[in-house]
Amino acid sequence: MLTIIALIVSIILQFVATVFAIRLIKVTKYNISWILISIGLMIMAARRLFEFFTYVNRDLSDAMLTLNNWLGVLISILLVIGIFYIGKIFIYLKRMEELRQQSEKRILGAIIFTEENERKRFAKDLHDGLGPLLSSVKMSVSSLSSGNEKEPRKAIYNNAMQAVNESINSLKEISNNLSPHILDHFGLAKAIRSFTSKIEQVGKVRIDFRTNLKDGRFDSQVEVILYRAVCELVNNTLKHADAGKVLISLDQENNMLKVLYQDDGKGFDFEKAMLQENGGMGLHNIQSRIASINGTFRCESWPGEGIIVTIAVKI
Repeated sequence: MLTIIALIVSIILQFVATVFAIRLIKVTKYNISWILISIGLMIMAARRLFEFFTYVNRDLSDAMLTLNNWLGVLISILLVIGIFYIGKIFIYLKRMEELRQQSEKRILGAIIFTEENERKRFAKDLHDGLGPLLSSVKMSVSSLSSGNEKEPRKAIYNNAMQAVNESINSLKEISNNLSPHILDHFGLAKAIRSFTSKIEQVGKVRIDFRTNLKDGRFDSQVEVILYRAVCELVNNTLKHADAGKVLISLDQENNMLKVLYQDDGKGFDFEKAMLQENGGMGLHNIQSRIASINGTFRCESWPGEGIIVTIAVKI
């Protein structure tokens, strides 16, 4: 009696395990290894049921007993093949982990590379912009203090004041590049429009900026990152794309803030650029910063077909 109860409990548990395994096939995206293991469990449950009938009815033929043994062999084969494919899954997961680590290294390299370039640009602006102006002020002040009467004092004074004013304007420009006051005071849409207007004045590219935003403000980190992303994309277009037109759209759709960036430049192989050691640094930087605010970044580009970038951030 206890043997029959044990067999019944075993059969029930076997079928429960089989049901759970079959339900997980879809979750595993119909992976062949899991399908084979599920079939093995199904046959194992049927074999357990067969053993129950064998125990109850001891008059079964030798053919039925032979079938039971071959079912055991089939179960073993299915489980061996399934486990073999599971090994391949672990190899695949290991490869994905290696790729993830390489991607993180590239992103970190892109951030360091961009920050270093920003430091160099800042130093260059100070040296080339403020340096000569302050030297001119110093010379004018020295002339006034030396009592040199060969030049009219008023002319020296006016020259010094002009250099001081130019220094102030240069400092404002450098400060604005570091932290745009328009972004701080008037928001993302007006800051992007101001930036694109200045770029258009140079005449190298025509920029069409469209937005459905009015005076709405968002989290300061979101605004700064999206503004920097647009600036980086425009700079990439100017440096590398040889484009004639750029389209930028900034729209709020329900609780999502979306940016679409497109140019008609010469394009590039995006996948290849992202895999190169020093390639796509700007895009890696944008990608990492967008990820830091839980946004999505997607870039499509092919040689001769320009670039399309879509950014979406939940607000």
